[in-house]
Amino acid sequence: MTSPVDDSDNEKMRSVSVDLNHDASLLIDIPDALCERDKVKFTVHTKTTLSSFQKPEFSVPRQHEDFIWLHDTLVETEDYAGLIIPPAPPKPDFESPREKMHKLGEGEATMTKEEYTKMKQELEAEYLAVFKKTVQVHEVFLQRVSSHPNLSKDRNFQIFLEYDQDLTVRRKNAKEMFGGFFKNMVKSADEVLISGIKEVDDFFEQEKTFLLDYYSKIKDSTAKAEKMTRAHKNIADDYIHVSATLNSLSADDSTANKKHLEKLSDLFEKLRKVEGRVASDQELKLTELLRYYMRDIQAAKDLLYRRARALADYENSNKALDKARLKSKDIPQAEQHQQHCLQKFDKLSESGKKELTSFKGRRVVAFRKNLIEMAELEIKHAKNNVSLLQGCIDQMKSY
Repeated sequence: MTSPVDDSDNEKMRSVSVDLNHDASLLIDIPDALCERDKVKFTVHTKTTLSSFQKPEFSVPRQHEDFIWLHDTLVETEDYAGLIIPPAPPKPDFESPREKMHKLGEGEATMTKEEYTKMKQELEAEYLAVFKKTVQVHEVFLQRVSSHPNLSKDRNFQIFLEYDQDLTVRRKNAKEMFGGFFKNMVKSADEVLISGIKEVDDFFEQEKTFLLDYYSKIKDSTAKAEKMTRAHKNIADDYIHVSATLNSLSADDSTANKKHLEKLSDLFEKLRKVEGRVASDQELKLTELLRYYMRDIQAAKDLLYRRARALADYENSNKALDKARLKSKDIPQAEQHQQHCLQKFDKLSESGKKELTSFKGRRVVAFRKNLIEMAELEIKHAKNNVSLLQGCIDQMKSY
């Protein structure tokens, strides 16, 4: 399935506002994508005036694994330890709409032709929405990187954008996946150990407390928003059956009720479309926003972990220096190591403060923008519902 995504579609689908600095010197978008079973091939388009690139405008094909490779290289770069690395885009997942389509095919015999057609249209629309959101989250990741003054200059990022051949980034094998799992276990254990170290800066202590609490609340809000969205989608699906049943009743009715049944059938069909838009807008403006900031808050927590690790290394270097002085052995090496740990810790603290302060401002702007837009859409849909109901009542009274 090829799905060209034009600018108007992108603007409509861009639910996650990340308060990007649209620097005209480096503009990135994904204007086109191709879906092949579980794989999506993205066309990454770049327009730039920077002399570090060979051409002012170019496009390259990329897959999801390439985005993960780029994210991992940024996380593993020592110079970026004091930065909030933009969260990696989640893996494309079309299993839910495919499963629904399969169940619909199995239940075709139990539905009228009209019901089946409308249900199929709904699922096709859902599949397309998932596809567009997949493109969007990958695009937002690249735009976050390009808008960062340090990450945008990364050599691997430039290779990702400019190298016009397949990057041939392979999937991790079982051994590497186990290694990654083991690394996460070590990190979790490490976090427990360094959690006992006394924080020396009130700013970071407050940020840590806030982010831990906020992440928990965002996670809970995401689950409830997903439940709300599913409820609206289910209502829209139920309206299809109600409309079809009323239409079927009207076909067998030769009394004065026929017009009323036809009108009610038409009403529920129109209400279905409104309810579907409500579900779609809530998904885009609220649920997706919450999902994104779950990942972004985790990235901020990872920054705090790296700084805490640096603090622990510095305190250990102080202890090692004390031992060296006590034994009058390897003192220059211990002093050099202590200075290195101190410089690393100070650098992480300085950049970390800037990053977390910027993150707070970006988050406030994003939530304000999306919540205002969602409220405006809710009012619009509510007015449409009232108008449809009032119009139906007026027409039924005139019969």
